[in-house]
Amino acid sequence: MAKYILKRFAYMLVTLFCITAATFFLMHSIPGDPLSYMAKKLPEQTRINYYAKYGLDKSNVEQFGIFLKNVVTKGDFGESLRYPGRSVTDTILKGSAVSAAVGFQALIIGVAIGIALGIVAAYFRNRWPDYLIMFLAILGVTIPVFVFASVMQYLFTVKYRLLPTTGWGGLREMVLPVITLALGSIAGYARYMKSSVLEVINQDYILTARAKGVSEFNILRRHVLRNAFIPALTLLGPEVAAVFTGAFVTEKMFGIPGLGFYYVSSINDRDYTMIIGTTVFYAILFVVIQLVVDILYGVVDPRITLTKAED
Repeated sequence: MAKYILKRFAYMLVTLFCITAATFFLMHSIPGDPLSYMAKKLPEQTRINYYAKYGLDKSNVEQFGIFLKNVVTKGDFGESLRYPGRSVTDTILKGSAVSAAVGFQALIIGVAIGIALGIVAAYFRNRWPDYLIMFLAILGVTIPVFVFASVMQYLFTVKYRLLPTTGWGGLREMVLPVITLALGSIAGYARYMKSSVLEVINQDYILTARAKGVSEFNILRRHVLRNAFIPALTLLGPEVAAVFTGAFVTEKMFGIPGLGFYYVSSINDRDYTMIIGTTVFYAILFVVIQLVVDILYGVVDPRITLTKAED
């Protein structure tokens, strides 16, 4: 296991380097720069000083080398070009904390409800609970997030005035964003768990357990849940990453100062340092979560082991 983790860690470093380099050079290949508009009315010497301060007077290769050195040695992604004095690293830490506060609640609720609905749909296959759950799951997958968020805002803030439309800081402000984000997880896990449970309950060992007189509850608890969750565990990695990467629409619509909110703003502002900092953070998060999920396979099912390929 230790050898496997070290090998995966080496692959992670190569992947992160490639993502960082691709993002950096593609971003700098776009005509213009983030300071061209803000500094065009300034005196020439002041503009030169601005470009020298942020290293934009150097070649792209030199800028990339300086960036990598600062990240590796200091963990510093630099300073925002759009908002001087604002550290990109501090913004990522603060924004990711807000995104996690909303996203993980939505993830827990979505996974729990989705798994429960998927099990119900499987055990009531081709009956009305199955049809209803799958219909709702398809709606959850097909309806865009911004449409669902708009409907939620209209119903609960405009028509009935029960919850605030935007804002951050209290429990009431978190209700609508959490429900909006949980919808995708509920729909995805309901569909995925139904397929997994149907595959498991048709296995021979389930038929044997029933023949021995084991109750359906114990079959579900001891055999079905554990084995059916292994394929669904594959979804958990992208779902956790989506807590930070996929919530920017929700954060923008509900005015939540999360990482996705800053990511969208940085793209609109062409804030080079903020864009590359958040992109690298997303990449680190994704590859680490994928490694954790691979390790969890062996925890959930001890039969899964790492074996050396035979020649």
